[in-house]
Amino acid sequence: MELLPQEYRSPQLYGDFWFNSDPIPIYALQGYIILIDFWDYTCQACLRALPYVQEWHRRYNDKGLVTIGVHTPEFPFARDPIRVRKAIERLGVHYPVVMDNDFIIWNAYRTSVWPTKYLIDKNGFIRYIHAGEGSYQNFEHAMQALLHEAGYHAEFPLIMDPVRDTDRPGAICYRVTPEILTGWHRGTLGNVEGYSPESTIHYEDPSFYIPGRLYLHGNWLNDRNSVRLNETDGKEGYLLITYQAKEVNAVIKPEGEKNFQVFAQQDDRYLTLENQGDDILTDEEGRSYFLVRDAKLYNIVKNKEFGEYKLKLSTRANGFTLYSISFVSCVIPEMSIHS
Repeated sequence: MELLPQEYRSPQLYGDFWFNSDPIPIYALQGYIILIDFWDYTCQACLRALPYVQEWHRRYNDKGLVTIGVHTPEFPFARDPIRVRKAIERLGVHYPVVMDNDFIIWNAYRTSVWPTKYLIDKNGFIRYIHAGEGSYQNFEHAMQALLHEAGYHAEFPLIMDPVRDTDRPGAICYRVTPEILTGWHRGTLGNVEGYSPESTIHYEDPSFYIPGRLYLHGNWLNDRNSVRLNETDGKEGYLLITYQAKEVNAVIKPEGEKNFQVFAQQDDRYLTLENQGDDILTDEEGRSYFLVRDAKLYNIVKNKEFGEYKLKLSTRANGFTLYSISFVSCVIPEMSIHS
């Protein structure tokens, strides 16, 4: 753990809307240590890092730490303050959060990935930066060092225990399939029909799949950031991916229609208690599905072990709009190192 020299002052937080607080000017926090967390409520990595930020706020709020979340939206629908407020309440975020819909704060801090965390010292200088998941123990050590610099000399709590085995120092994890984005602007589509921006295309299941690519069947509208089922007469449409991971999450938004079912099958079988994600339900016929009520990240698959699988999501709802599919790894058992 090495702190940066006092070279770069923290830019101000000029945002669109504040939650849990009035606007907070950085210059008014002289003498405090500031933790700034750039996040998005639909971002898998952000949500995995969130328990650490929440616990640090709880531990150090009375020791001179000010925690501020900067919500910079990855997808357009996350610019809606009502959706962000609901997510903040659902996730139990109690520290101030500022909306950064136009990426003004993001660009001022030269941020490039979700999540990114910054530590600012008592004089307003950026002293520690971490992008992505991991290094939570180093980050907390840096936080304690800066709090000590700022004048807190009582005993600190022990460094927070890892939330997951993958967070332990020295943990070596399997390489997972990269996140699959779906819109024509950045998407990875495997169908030979390809993309046609802002148009509805009929796709055929090719029955042959390259790992890490999205395959569609039926009529789908190609949006800049998403694909949306656009069938007639209630016909079923579906998508397929082959992937390597332990868990699967998907960012889905209901468009118009809400509270509809999306059925999930893995390797041509419905999910069971052995591999279903947190959002999965089972109907009377034993079919696994989830209900799309809100625009959010849905946890679909939780396999017992890392492996290569095929996932199929099917629905008859034209409100089904898919933005991304992301994957979670796990520790390679024979290579795990516990500190």
